[in-house]
Amino acid sequence: MIDLDIFAGAGGLAVGLEMAGFAPLHLYEKDKRACDTLRHNSGANNPTLRASVFEKDVKEIAWSDLGQEVRLVAAGAPCQPFSLGGKHRASEDGRNLFPEVVRAVRELTPAAVLLENVRGLLRNDFKDYFEYILRQLECPSIRPISDELWRDHDQRIRRQQCSVGYIPEYKVSWRLLNAADYGIAQNRLRVFVVATRYELPQYSFPNPTHSREALMRFQASGEYWRLHGIRKPKLLPKNGHVSEQDLFTEPWRTVRDAIADLPEPADQEEKAWMNHWRIPGARAYAGHSGCEMDAPAKTIKAGVHGVPGGENAVVDDDGKVRYFTFRELARLQGFPDKYFFPGARIHVTRQIGNAVPPGLARAVAQPLYQLLANHFAAQVIGGSHGTAVARI
Repeated sequence: MIDLDIFAGAGGLAVGLEMAGFAPLHLYEKDKRACDTLRHNSGANNPTLRASVFEKDVKEIAWSDLGQEVRLVAAGAPCQPFSLGGKHRASEDGRNLFPEVVRAVRELTPAAVLLENVRGLLRNDFKDYFEYILRQLECPSIRPISDELWRDHDQRIRRQQCSVGYIPEYKVSWRLLNAADYGIAQNRLRVFVVATRYELPQYSFPNPTHSREALMRFQASGEYWRLHGIRKPKLLPKNGHVSEQDLFTEPWRTVRDAIADLPEPADQEEKAWMNHWRIPGARAYAGHSGCEMDAPAKTIKAGVHGVPGGENAVVDDDGKVRYFTFRELARLQGFPDKYFFPGARIHVTRQIGNAVPPGLARAVAQPLYQLLANHFAAQVIGGSHGTAVARI
């Protein structure tokens, strides 16, 4: 069986999937520069990714011709149609490729599906379309008719789901997650959708492992500051109500936690170690004050129209604002240090900013991997005794 990641980008989701056990992967991405990054990191002597890279437009792929059984289809479809900073055109945006995701599921009938996208997908304006996506995943075989409007297709799916004796093809779950709650040194809210075939157990999202409250306790105790060898500030935010769950979580990881042990960045890109060089020109202005060292970073941005002045910058201990180096941004996203991003500055910024934090992807994918491993192990055991395997 094989595992697929379509719209693989620079590989953030793929790295997390491999950490969780899904490997080797088939990665599909049409952007040449992103594919260069994927090939660089999967073709090294000690590769970060065990993967085959296919530089293809998924709209042109006949998935039914793949000829192999598929365990997982993972996808981070382009987020621009639903991004809070985009044009907000959703289904009317030509970059909306959710129909291609559902087509892949329909043609491949994988054991499981894992999708990631921006929190803007949950906005009231997009609520109906998001629910339509979920309904399609529940019964992907109800395909749209040529030139059929999505709302008409949605009505047909609803009628089928309300019919007597209806059995869904997939069990679908979704959750809005913050990367900081899973050990990533960044506040990054993302929607995850997981679907498993009907005969498999229902997937359950993992509980948060880190919390703001635990960080505040850690800092108030003085341990955080002693760990980093700096003087404890006189004024610290007061901790409010602490839930029982928060008592058993680790502290949120901060910018300082993530980057403190990095060497001094190079002054020139040509002399840099693993994308670690100073980027000049940072400045602070209203609404763009930079990230704090002793809190998780703001959401790292792709910066298609230039590097943002706040999200991708940090206020250092001297009170000066500077841009993060690309290695620091990769650390804040949770990429391994040996994961290298080749190419020009604008392309590297886009790749890192658009990536799924690998650690967050791993947190979501690990219980899914275990669920599938248990299921297929039971099939093997049942088959070895010559008996039919009961649905789990």
